[in-house]
Amino acid sequence: MSTPIALEDGQHQLGSILIGSGTPVRVAAIEGLGQPVLRTQDVEPPGEDGLWLGADYYSGRTIRIDAGISQSGSQAGALDTLALLQDDADAPAVRGAGGLTMNLRLKFPGRPTRVVRGRLRKLEPDLTKSIHGWIPLGIEFQGQDHLYYADEPDSTSMPLGSLTEGGITFALMFPFTIAGDPSAVGRPGFLQVAGTANTWPVIRINGPCANPRIVHVASGRVLEVQATLSAGEWVEIDTRPGWRTVLRENGGGASLAPASRIDQFVLTPGLNEIRWNATDPTLTSTLAVTWWPAYKAI
Repeated sequence: MSTPIALEDGQHQLGSILIGSGTPVRVAAIEGLGQPVLRTQDVEPPGEDGLWLGADYYSGRTIRIDAGISQSGSQAGALDTLALLQDDADAPAVRGAGGLTMNLRLKFPGRPTRVVRGRLRKLEPDLTKSIHGWIPLGIEFQGQDHLYYADEPDSTSMPLGSLTEGGITFALMFPFTIAGDPSAVGRPGFLQVAGTANTWPVIRINGPCANPRIVHVASGRVLEVQATLSAGEWVEIDTRPGWRTVLRENGGGASLAPASRIDQFVLTPGLNEIRWNATDPTLTSTLAVTWWPAYKAI
């Protein structure tokens, strides 16, 4: 996974194209960064005043960017920049299948870079002044959810034999310290998750093992893979909305036990404990967890 380009304040990135400060694409305004559109289940009760307030759900965030391409009197240069923006969103890796997304990276003064996952839905140029190298541009980006994500993921790896419930191994070497806070000693299985919203992890089990079972302790949610992995083989469970796949290293799929709820296996802000077990006489299999901290606001 490549390291993202460091953005300056007021500079943003649409797919692979830089826009905003220091680029040929000047940004006048960005809208849609507040509360996203709600999908409500409100009901007007018959025969009486008032409103029965039902469950509220957020739609995907829609971000509108008022911009303009400026290429100092070069019509060809302005049109080339417009073509780059169009080509980037047209890539099969973006629109080739359901669930695939591109990133909109946003960097505002005093804030870290945040990422919205989605697709470009509108790129509307006004070519009437393009002969002067100036093309007003309306951009609309549709996020797949309402959240902002950290620019880079966090990750941890834990062996099958890792200790997550405490205990003492004899013989003891003195002096020794017992810490009451598991995060203080960095024990395997404890994940410190940043952010202000729940986030969905990507989990990879590396063999050799059979029928691995992963538990999020606080919620009791379970992911149980019905598969046998040899050394060098793996299964990756992607719980992120729009993905939600269980794939083998050979490109094939794997089955989850009926009790597994891939859509509800989330990490919460703060300390999370993950336990896992599997059949592995060698105790050499490992579990890797990767997650992007999620935020409700920019």
